[in-house]
Amino acid sequence: MNFSSKIIEQAVNEFARFPGIGKKTAMRLVFHLIKRPANELEGLEESIQRIREELVFCSTCGNVSDSETCAICADRSRNHKLICVVEDMRDVMAIENTSQYRGVYHILGGLISPIDGVGPEDLNIDKLEQRIKDQEVDEVIMALSATMEGDTTGFYLSRRLKALGTKVSTLSRGISIGGELEYADEITLGRSIAARVPFD
Repeated sequence: MNFSSKIIEQAVNEFARFPGIGKKTAMRLVFHLIKRPANELEGLEESIQRIREELVFCSTCGNVSDSETCAICADRSRNHKLICVVEDMRDVMAIENTSQYRGVYHILGGLISPIDGVGPEDLNIDKLEQRIKDQEVDEVIMALSATMEGDTTGFYLSRRLKALGTKVSTLSRGISIGGELEYADEITLGRSIAARVPFD
């Protein structure tokens, strides 16, 4: 691509670093921003700065939050003896959109994947075990993607958590094998939560 401006070229290259954004889409975004009023750009700039400076991770579950404890963990009306284990915050949003779940979450921050050099020690597992001990948790739901990495992680975790005497369940297989959780429709995901099965 030939650019008439080094500033535009740099902006396009920065946008193209985002997942799912190619050079053409990045260029459309940059030209869209050029046409917007200055106050809209200031709002975007402020939002990005606040993400970088003010956003924190919940000290309990690992979800993104505006404060040390996220709104879900702080909600006393939720069932804190039921923990849903997910890969990342996008999965929390997907499950919350179903309105079928009233427990709390625990974000692992990834999945076990030896090929990518990710082992159990790289995940947020120790804090999960501590939560189970401290809160006398009744059940842990494995809400992990139905992929090889998700199944490997679920199997590993279930062995560790069952040793603590905790009931471990998983989503029913309304979620397709090989499918990413964040792309499941809300009805399927909601039914999978409601019809969860013991983790074997």
